[in-house]
Amino acid sequence: MKTVYNFSAGPAVLPKSVLEKVQQELLDYEGTGMSVMELSHRSAPFQQIIEGAEALLRELLSIPEDYHVLFMQGGASLQFSMIPLNLLGPGQTAEYILTGSWSDKAVKEADKVGEVRTHKVETQTAIPSYSAKDFSENAQYVHITSNNTIEGTRFNGYPETGDIPLVADMSSHILSEKLDVSRFGLIYAGAQKNLGPSGVTVAIIRKDLVGNAPDHCPVLLNYETYVKHGSLFNTPPTFAIYVLKLVLEWVKENGGVEGMEARNQEKADLLYSYIDQSGLFHNPVREENRSLMNIPFTATDDEINARFLKEAKEAGFEFLKGHRSVGGMRASIYNAMPLEGVKELVEFMKNFEKKQ
Repeated sequence: MKTVYNFSAGPAVLPKSVLEKVQQELLDYEGTGMSVMELSHRSAPFQQIIEGAEALLRELLSIPEDYHVLFMQGGASLQFSMIPLNLLGPGQTAEYILTGSWSDKAVKEADKVGEVRTHKVETQTAIPSYSAKDFSENAQYVHITSNNTIEGTRFNGYPETGDIPLVADMSSHILSEKLDVSRFGLIYAGAQKNLGPSGVTVAIIRKDLVGNAPDHCPVLLNYETYVKHGSLFNTPPTFAIYVLKLVLEWVKENGGVEGMEARNQEKADLLYSYIDQSGLFHNPVREENRSLMNIPFTATDDEINARFLKEAKEAGFEFLKGHRSVGGMRASIYNAMPLEGVKELVEFMKNFEKKQ
């Protein structure tokens, strides 16, 4: 098996030890004689898996007792609809800070449900700070995309919203750095970047925000359904939840969120430092808003970009092509990307630049 470094924005690289554990248990999970993929979601072995996953996530993020942890399907995109359906009633207003492609998609879904007020940043290479005075006192919630996978930006300090619940799409950086969950009313994240494989979505929601959906809200779009049934109203993505639990165990074994943040900072500093002194490559994001997870960069023209991507793939660096909306390159260096992978990429970039 050849060695490659997977810089995909998602589905993304998983820890090697987790994949080896999955391989080891694939045919027989803990002596059951069955694969996790064959276990009933009502069985005792799977109940231990989902309860264990929740307990680990609560421990790693220090989630307060007045929050529910829910496992769902549909990705962050379904949350775009669920949030206003549950939190935005007739005649009420929500506020959305638009910092990139995913927040733009989120607000389009909210606009179908109720009144929305938007705050659009002037440039997609920087994010200003916000305080409670920027928002209407009667807003039901303020929504942000806290890390922008495509643009490579993140909030440098979360908005102060006073008593208004802050809702955050953290799909591309959850568990990558320390987080005070109590500052948020709702945090949601698709698993396929930092938590596990695609198929499961995590929502961390304050208890007082559950139970407000209108009667016409579809049962599977109502957070209360998942709370009442322990995320088991219907068949959940059992295999994805199992792998998510293994990833959480790996995070804990490697220093928890603090350990992840330290290694992520080291990886990001290494790549940004080279790009900033390079005469060929450029990152457009303002320094204080640079993502630790998704680092876009471009060469001086499209022809060089194309040649770089071709040669990088041949050298074992996979999925470095930037999103089609921005072009260029993007290195996604999630928790499971080893430091060695970033070192190898920087060395490859240096050698490529010398040849130009």
